[in-house]
Amino acid sequence: MSKTYDVVGIGNAIVDVISHGTDDFLANMGITKGIMQLIERERAELLYSAMRDRVQAPGGSVGNTLAGIGTLGLETAFVGRVKNDPLGQFYAEQMVEEGTAFPNPPTDDDPLPTSRSMIFVSPDGERSMNTYLGAGAEFSSDDVDPVVMENTRYLFLEGYLFDKDKGKTAFRAAAAACRHAGGQAGLTLSDPFCVDRHRESFKQLIEDEMDFVFGNEEEWLSLYETKDLATALQEAAMVCPLVVCTRSGHPVVIRADDQEIHVPVTEVTPVDATGAGDQFAAGFIYGLATGQDLKTCGQMGVAAAAEVIGHIGPRPKRPLKVVFAEQGLI
Repeated sequence: MSKTYDVVGIGNAIVDVISHGTDDFLANMGITKGIMQLIERERAELLYSAMRDRVQAPGGSVGNTLAGIGTLGLETAFVGRVKNDPLGQFYAEQMVEEGTAFPNPPTDDDPLPTSRSMIFVSPDGERSMNTYLGAGAEFSSDDVDPVVMENTRYLFLEGYLFDKDKGKTAFRAAAAACRHAGGQAGLTLSDPFCVDRHRESFKQLIEDEMDFVFGNEEEWLSLYETKDLATALQEAAMVCPLVVCTRSGHPVVIRADDQEIHVPVTEVTPVDATGAGDQFAAGFIYGLATGQDLKTCGQMGVAAAAEVIGHIGPRPKRPLKVVFAEQGLI
């Protein structure tokens, strides 16, 4: 049966708001240079008003992944929660403009404004991120349209949204609807601290509803509370058909059935590592959706990640089809 979408992603719809900021400015505003901090609404509004040369872009982990997949020509949709305010309207319009459907319209009755991350770029290129989770983090099963979930071949879920009970319920509802209609559901673990907070719930979701899961080495070790990666991936592979581990410059490990595949990585010094995992997922899922073998899927993921770390920003500057063609992957 044909589906409307090749890939649907569910994630926190965050607008990246980027501005220049000198070291003195950062110090005066109490911003710790070079890290990501979660902030509250009042501080978000203060920092937003202090930005003098704002450039806005739609962001969020799974949103970035879908942007990468979109450059490869697949039909995609992003399901997220934004308020009907200027930033929410901007996010929805930009996703559609870039070729990704945005089925959930901005909400009028949300008490929280659209999620945003205020990013200050220092003269030395360092990025200091101040993220207000806002409306996007309030995603619930009310935001899950079963018709959209049933009409995708692949569903990709962002672990960050698993932080609240309403997000857990939404993920299970979305995955069940997708898989019931013959699709496959997958997850990115997103963050080791998120895994620490919700370990048992994550493990249960993976066992019950996931066909594939991405995580980095730290996340997998945290999930199974071990210092041995082979042990963690073995435990995951016993309950999930496809397990993928990225390792920051070391070979990617893929476990599926009785296979263990290692995909080499050419280690380079990143200009900006933001989005490396997001674009790895984009390349890998594209490989799955187009019927590639798992080694090629991994190579596509590695190539996509290498492209994005070579410049500032979490989304590809060159279409990934061009990148893959250069490496003989398509």
